[in-house]
Formats: sequence, structure tokens, C-alpha cells
Amino acid sequence: MLSNPVALTLMTAAALIFAYLLGSVSTAVIVCQLLGLPDPRSEGSRNPGTTNVLRIGGKGPAALTLLGDMLKGVVAVLIARYGLHLPPVWLAGIGFAAFLGHLFPVFFGFEGGKGVATALGVLVVLHWPLGLAVIALWVIAFGATRISSLGAIIGFVAAPVICWYMAPDFLVGVTLMSVVLLVRHHGNIRALLTGKERSFRKNAAS
Repeated sequence: MLSNPVALTLMTAAALIFAYLLGSVSTAVIVCQLLGLPDPRSEGSRNPGTTNVLRIGGKGPAALTLLGDMLKGVVAVLIARYGLHLPPVWLAGIGFAAFLGHLFPVFFGFEGGKGVATALGVLVVLHWPLGLAVIALWVIAFGATRISSLGAIIGFVAAPVICWYMAPDFLVGVTLMSVVLLVRHHGNIRALLTGKERSFRKNAAS
């Protein structure tokens, strides 16, 4: 960890900017362009994320999107932790910057996704038991309902509580990320409450 406060401030600022720019790389748009698929911002749910790519392109493109979006959070936090040796509170801040980049990507007209995969990547690197716990909640909820958004909502409602028990050093950053993610899912929450949210079970039957 840097002892010079000026150097620490400059390094932290540079890491925040880098993380945001890395997060701004829209994996969904790039994958769809490379594979000749429709732009996910104008097809399906118009959300450039894994779930929409799965709907319009299938499992392969969706897996690439998921991996790329998770890696944005993973790489940003790894560099901050092992390259810059930043303190825990700033590691969560760096992860949050990458998450915001995914939501509001400067390279793609600020039309981003909802941040689930990038947030999961951040959590896994910040504290892997926390990340695995949230992923497990998502998998269980999705497996039971076939509704991806419900899995994400349940996982990130629980994330701050789990973080408080497991990794309180990261609580502020994880809570901010969870709140913003839930706000981004406001349309899904309304659809869930009215029974109109799309599930993969329904799609398969139609």
C-alpha cells in the first residue's frame, strides 16, 4: 500500500477512471457485432446484457457475454488489489466504478446493461465466499422460476446482509452497487409484481 497520500490519491483516481473505462466496453454489443447478430440495444428487451443475448443469439453468445462482463469487474479489482495495493474500501470503490461503466458506457452512448454479471465479477474478487453466496442465490431462484431478473433481485437484496456478516470492509461499496442494480431493475420488479415478467419457461413453450 502506498504511504504517500498524494501518490495514493493519484493512483486511486487513475484506477477509478480505468475501471470505469473498462466497464464501458459493452461485451454484448461487441459479441453480437462479431457474430452477425442483431444489436441487443434494439432487439428483444433492448438490454445489452447476457439474458437478452441469450434470447436473440443462444447459449454460445450469451456465455461469451457473461464471461466478458464478469471479467470487467474481475480485472479492475485485481489490478487495484495486486497492482496498486489499494486499501479495502477503495477496492470496493474500484469495483463500483467498473459496474457504473457497464451501466453507462461512454463508448456506447451511455446505453448499458443492468450490471448483474459485472457486479458478480466484482463480488467474487472482493471476497469469493460472498460472491459465491450471491451466485448461489441467483442460481436457486432462476432454477426454480426460470426468471433471470428474479434471481438477480434476490441475490442483490441479500448481498449487503451477507457482506455485513462476511466482509464488512466492503459493505459500503457492495451496498451502493446493490441499490443501483435494484433501481436498474425497477421495470422488472413492476413486471414481477403484476405477473408480466418474461421467463425462459414461457419462451420455450411459445
